[in-house]
Amino acid sequence: MATSNSQNTIPFPGRRPLKVYAFDPSLGRMLGNHLTLDVRYEPLKPGPVGARFAVVDYDGNAKMFYEAVDLDHPAILLRGGLDPTESDPRFHQQMVYAVASETLERFEVALGRRIRWRHAKSRTAPLKLFPHALKQANAFYSRDAGGILFGYFQASQDTQGDVLPGQTIFTCLSHDIIAHEVTHAVIDGIRQYFTEPTNIDVAAFHEAFADLAALFRHFSHQEALIEALQRTGGRLYGPSLRAEASDGTENSPIGGQLASDNPLVFLARQFGMVSGHGVGLRDAIDQKADPNDIRVLTEPHARGSILVAAMFDAYFTTYIRRTADLFRIYRAGSGQANPVDLPMPLATLLAERASKTAEMFFQICARALDYCPPVDITFGDFLRAVITADTDLYPVDAHRVREAIMQAFRRRGITPDGAGYFSEEALRWPDAPSELPPVNGLVFGDPNGLTDQEKAINAPILRRYAKDNAALLGFDPTQGRIAAPSFHPMFRLGEDGVLRIDMVVEFIQTTTEWFDPAIPELGKFEMRGGVTVMIASPPFEGEQRGEPRVRYVIPRKRSKERFECQRSAFAAGGMMTSDHRIDFALVHGA
Repeated sequence: MATSNSQNTIPFPGRRPLKVYAFDPSLGRMLGNHLTLDVRYEPLKPGPVGARFAVVDYDGNAKMFYEAVDLDHPAILLRGGLDPTESDPRFHQQMVYAVASETLERFEVALGRRIRWRHAKSRTAPLKLFPHALKQANAFYSRDAGGILFGYFQASQDTQGDVLPGQTIFTCLSHDIIAHEVTHAVIDGIRQYFTEPTNIDVAAFHEAFADLAALFRHFSHQEALIEALQRTGGRLYGPSLRAEASDGTENSPIGGQLASDNPLVFLARQFGMVSGHGVGLRDAIDQKADPNDIRVLTEPHARGSILVAAMFDAYFTTYIRRTADLFRIYRAGSGQANPVDLPMPLATLLAERASKTAEMFFQICARALDYCPPVDITFGDFLRAVITADTDLYPVDAHRVREAIMQAFRRRGITPDGAGYFSEEALRWPDAPSELPPVNGLVFGDPNGLTDQEKAINAPILRRYAKDNAALLGFDPTQGRIAAPSFHPMFRLGEDGVLRIDMVVEFIQTTTEWFDPAIPELGKFEMRGGVTVMIASPPFEGEQRGEPRVRYVIPRKRSKERFECQRSAFAAGGMMTSDHRIDFALVHGA
């Protein structure tokens, strides 16, 4: 017989189902747009407010707080969250929490560790989400605000597309926009100085990487994938879906005979339709490879679209290769060479491969962040990071993914500095100098990160190591002290099933420079040089643990060219804060 306290032995569920829009409200229920996400379960206060995110629904225009949703209320729990609706602010709160939680979880799974936010006040505080912060066509991440501010606005009276004239558009109801902004916060949490626009690639990289995170999520929606596959004949990369019925005529007055846009390859579709950006903010594939673009495009979104197009070129190339056998089997069974209607079993198999390939590409991109130099990121650096990170885990390029990525970047003129050849071996970061001694005494922690006590042990060890080995690490000791502002363990499972543990360390040397010594009123700026050092956890050697050895030293050295480039960028002051960080409010409002 059950005892009176038997209820206390029932464990909490591991996941919480919450309903969201897979794209945005403009698609209604088309293509599986009403989606249920399973996010990590945690007890929530009304808001919702949890350990990682806190939704604060203050309307900056109306000067009022909206009623906070209680996702732990039994009536809401039983139905898996509120149903999608544009009219209820409580659903808006639910959606930003759910999509933000899912986005963060995807990064933590890919990186093999817990990510901390880079708040102005505390790195342990939750990231704030403001669903109705401002009345304008904008949404942006702000380190100073400790969160993400979403705007809302009215569509114009002559707007086109699947919205009403004068309708209120909420950026917090766009799956893409939420994922995009959370990605900015994730990058800032991982790399403190990636928000300093020291060259024209930095802001563009931020925008491109955030777009990639949002776009790759599209291809994990199985229901949306299956319908899109059936209406593109298996060509997921097509910009449009064929009509539901067609008699071969053009310009039919019947809605069912009209082709529609393929939402899988467009970002923030509803926002784009009413904000003058056409069908979407930026699309993944409508970019014909032109190596001259990298030399002439400087605006962050336009320049970032080069990187997005390159990665999706590689993704779709890999998708075609990984599904070629399925199409061959289909054609061998008397299937059409260019099918219009795909059988459901074939569409299901194609969707599975497309989804797994998208998740693989997302993880490749996410893991590459740890292999980038700590400051002054360029597209070429990211290419080298991608190749190195993927080779580390998967020495055999079974699906020719790295080949597809390299060729897609080459076609768009993205080449890295310091590589002698455009080959996989040359693009990998070189091994660390053999003269570097082991880093004895480090504590590697666990996937949840390092405790304060473990950080207190590691910090002086790393600073002393950098000081003692400054020249081998590429520093000039006369330029001042070398700081270690960031160090964290990284846990990954290789294709051989062996757990690999590394410590990723940023070493930074900062000097304060005059914009022009002859004109002191122009002020000063901070010039940084640095290296990312990857230290391998020591394996057991017999009955004893070996020594932690440095595997990579990924540099961004000080140079006259870098100094002039950064001074010019900071002096121009375009789209940046007073302390020379990217102002995402200005970038996204442009």
